[in-house]
Amino acid sequence: MLHNLHVKNLALIEEAEVDFSRGLNILSGETGAGKSIIIGSIGVAIGEKASKDMIRKDADYALVELVFSVGEEVRKKLSAMDILMEDDQVILTRRISGGRSVAKINSESVSMAKLKEAASLLIDIHGQHEHQSLLDQKNHLHILDAYAKKELKSLKEELSRAYHDYVGIRQECREASSDTEQRARELSFLQYEADEIAQAGLSIGEDEELEAQYRRFANGKQIMGSIGQVYEQTSENGAAGMTGHAVLEIAKISAYDEKLCQLEGQLMEIDNLLNDFNRELAGYIDDTDFDEAHFYEIEKRLDLINGLKAKYGSSIEKILSEYEKKQERIEKLSDYDAYLSGLQQRLEQKEAELAALCEKASNIRQKEASKLTKKIKAALIDLNFLDVRFELCLTRKKEYSQTGYDEAEFRISTNPGEPLKSLTKIASGGELSRIMLAIKAVLADCDEIGTLIFDEIDTGISGRTAQMVSEKMDVISKDHQIICITHLPQIAAMADTHFLIEKQAKRNQTQTKIRRLDQEESVLELGRMLGGVKITDTVLKSAKEMKDLAVATKNSQSENN
Repeated sequence: MLHNLHVKNLALIEEAEVDFSRGLNILSGETGAGKSIIIGSIGVAIGEKASKDMIRKDADYALVELVFSVGEEVRKKLSAMDILMEDDQVILTRRISGGRSVAKINSESVSMAKLKEAASLLIDIHGQHEHQSLLDQKNHLHILDAYAKKELKSLKEELSRAYHDYVGIRQECREASSDTEQRARELSFLQYEADEIAQAGLSIGEDEELEAQYRRFANGKQIMGSIGQVYEQTSENGAAGMTGHAVLEIAKISAYDEKLCQLEGQLMEIDNLLNDFNRELAGYIDDTDFDEAHFYEIEKRLDLINGLKAKYGSSIEKILSEYEKKQERIEKLSDYDAYLSGLQQRLEQKEAELAALCEKASNIRQKEASKLTKKIKAALIDLNFLDVRFELCLTRKKEYSQTGYDEAEFRISTNPGEPLKSLTKIASGGELSRIMLAIKAVLADCDEIGTLIFDEIDTGISGRTAQMVSEKMDVISKDHQIICITHLPQIAAMADTHFLIEKQAKRNQTQTKIRRLDQEESVLELGRMLGGVKITDTVLKSAKEMKDLAVATKNSQSENN
């Protein structure tokens, strides 16, 4: 459940903190007081679109934070997403500053996609106009699949992969049906390119070795000039000759002094090192052959390799890989009838696999549709659709899709003797709101989402229907935390916890505030909702009676459960 909402510098809210309770949390207030800002801030925290325009005037940033507690099943799912948790508590944070926002889960920065995925396990928001989505028939299949998620999830993933494979092979078939002349031109060009690569006789690593040789040959004059000077300065005509002469001189006197004897040894070691160095240097000079013809061949070979790289890939490995692809294509085009036959066979096999998966998914949907419609019908009866008939019709599309070949359509009859009609033909906003409430209630039970938010679910209803909607929401709130914005006193009276949202002027600025009402204040708010501008004693008495009736209804339902 959602324990706490903290909002700072968002729209008209300077700072607000709300501690929600279990059961039914009602938010009410005058039109324009900012009720939707509260729900909107929750939406921002769970990943809905946010912009810098949402930041309160004269503030540098906006912040929204939600604190949830979760059960064992949700904790396991969050852990599988690598979300670290302590004490079964989850904190979602969103900070907006300038043109960017930062999302965090338990103080760890996450992507928006991960924030939304985690939030979908914790909370479900029914916006003011979400019931209009029922007017789009394609959403009916989404609802059924959401209900049958456990049975369909892995199958739909497999089905999606098979569909994309099928589409790929089908496209290859279409491309393969090009005319004979075009194939001949393609084959000729491919053969030319393959021969060009093959004749080059490339070997992996060859280019690197040639480039090293090229650098050495390109700098050959400088190398030989410097080496010649080094040899001249260290050979018999240079340092080695002088060192040898010095050895002879010190040998004449070394016997007269022990110290001179040690120095003679050091000088002889230097002489030996110089002689060894000069022998190796002379060998290097003899072995080094800066042949102009060889240099030209290296340069020519590198030009060939670099030309192939420009056409077929940035490395020899990529050129050879491209060669293999061209050879495969040449084989296909050379024996095109066999290729077409094999391709058609693959298409038929993949289509058969796809059809089997679609049939399996359809069978599951047929079975789950029956369960779903029974539950939705029961929920609709609780919402004052007393003689309702409700069905889900599944038909087969002409084409496959990544979800299968099923099309779904909810159909309803709300009066005896009336034929079933598609939900897409229902014009009443009040009826659509109640149908969506029934669907949400059923899906919430199968999804085990802890918190449900309803933003003005009471659109287009009043009287006895409003009373039944309030009773249904109270029933749902026994197993789920409900947060509901409402204008109807019948629904507000059923609150376990009642919050008032109001505007206040402070320092020449308008602010939205939210506060929890006690029992007496809740009755006064019901009076305002009932009586409008002037709250008379009679209105207050009606409000008190309404509250007492709601308490009695809640107690009766608790006893029945």
